[in-house]
Amino acid sequence: MAKKFKDTKVGKFLLNNGSGIVNTLGDALPSNGVLGIVKGLIDKDETLPPEDKEKALKLLEMDMVEMQEVTKRWEADLNSDNNLSKNIRPLTLMFFSVAYVVGWYLDYSLENITGLLSLIVGAYFGGRSYEKTRR
Repeated sequence: MAKKFKDTKVGKFLLNNGSGIVNTLGDALPSNGVLGIVKGLIDKDETLPPEDKEKALKLLEMDMVEMQEVTKRWEADLNSDNNLSKNIRPLTLMFFSVAYVVGWYLDYSLENITGLLSLIVGAYFGGRSYEKTRR
């Protein structure tokens, strides 16, 4: 789950409905702690009407379930007997890192690969941090 809070379902909803919560936590990586703080902020936000608060809380719950499911999938990969499934994240990270360096060296346009690489790095290290704090 390496997307920033402003890119989550609840983040987009709050941004479109004029809440200041996204301005405060927009670039934070969502985790159970951050999403718990968001839940408290939604409850206390006086600018949101009650029906929007209810919808935001439902979207927040959906984002939390999504994070848990991704973590379960990664844990299943790690517990697998297949070496490829255990090493796919590090291999992908290495491949895109090498592709970025080669592209930079050869002076290629790097917009697409930069976006993918930042997503992969965020997912890899953010996901690993989340897994470690969960234990």
